[in-house]
Amino acid sequence: MPANEVESYAAIGDGRGGFVIEPVSVRAPLAGEVRVRLKAAGLCHTDHASLHWPGPLVLGHEGAGVVDSVGPGVTEQQPQLQPGQPVLLNWAIPCGRCPQCRRGRGSLCERTHGVDATLGSSAPAPGHTRWRGQPVERSFKLGTFAHHTLVRAEALTVLPAQLPARHACILGCGVMTGVGAAVNVAQVQPGDTVAVVGCGGVGLSVVQGARLAGAARIIAIDRRPAALQRAVALGATHTLEPAADDLDSSQLAAAVRALTEGRGADHAFEATGVAALAFLPLKLCRNGGNAVQLSGAHGPVSVEMPQFWWDKRYLVPLYGGCQPERDFPRLFDWAARGQLQLDSLVTHTYRLGELGRAMDDMLAGRSAKGVILFD
Repeated sequence: MPANEVESYAAIGDGRGGFVIEPVSVRAPLAGEVRVRLKAAGLCHTDHASLHWPGPLVLGHEGAGVVDSVGPGVTEQQPQLQPGQPVLLNWAIPCGRCPQCRRGRGSLCERTHGVDATLGSSAPAPGHTRWRGQPVERSFKLGTFAHHTLVRAEALTVLPAQLPARHACILGCGVMTGVGAAVNVAQVQPGDTVAVVGCGGVGLSVVQGARLAGAARIIAIDRRPAALQRAVALGATHTLEPAADDLDSSQLAAAVRALTEGRGADHAFEATGVAALAFLPLKLCRNGGNAVQLSGAHGPVSVEMPQFWWDKRYLVPLYGGCQPERDFPRLFDWAARGQLQLDSLVTHTYRLGELGRAMDDMLAGRSAKGVILFD
């Protein structure tokens, strides 16, 4: 093994729905790069979907750890990034220069998500990770289901010492997506009414974001009683458990109207991942309200145009409109004050070798957020 290269175990997706846990080697950081030793990695439905992305692929995209080593020039730009410093990993780095960034839409950075998708991303120079002697790509350019990863320094946010990695790791995607959707995207206002369909990790984060924004009524909707109980603990004021035979959601829409003086919710969010429910928020929100689809549901879906009447806005935001410099310090502060509850979201913890069970628990709805621990 070359000098300063470390061997690390990682979960490698095969692109056909399976994965193995095998050694990988992670090279030393070059200029502007940082090697991170992971302490915890969050699990979400996107990680399960990534089992079918082109492989081989190091899985995982939520993570927190400590700086292992830094490349030339890093500490001159970010003096806190010294070995041992706790950090949060972030998969979307706004370049600050493209048209989207100049409009304040850094989560849509064209250099992260557009034609040139490397300049603004967390990807280091090629050859960062090798598996079975060959270069291997990583999910979201991070690959957090591994003991080590290598990223651009811009992909890291310094963590407060009092925020444990097992809680911090879920901030990097699921919590940011849900809280940001309520606060940044829908811009929930004090006194508003919010409906949230699907109370997994993202949906529960929407509930918390709506509470932080001062919503007067937060209606949690799920077919799982345990998920509804979690939603109430995190700020939901009302719960609805849809009937299994309500295939066109008419009963559910009527129930939401009954809780909102017949108007519908000011903001309705869908976070189930079920393609057939992608347009459900349009039925639940009032005229002029926001219908927000968060789950990235894929597959053919259709909608009757009258559902958009009148002046309803249908939004499919990316990453909760995240601007890292603004949003992560705000999340840290809310967590420190106890206003953002992370420990309640992390219902299950696992070791890397238990990834299969972690996936099963997530898909069955037994966990809200599962976390892989490396220490």
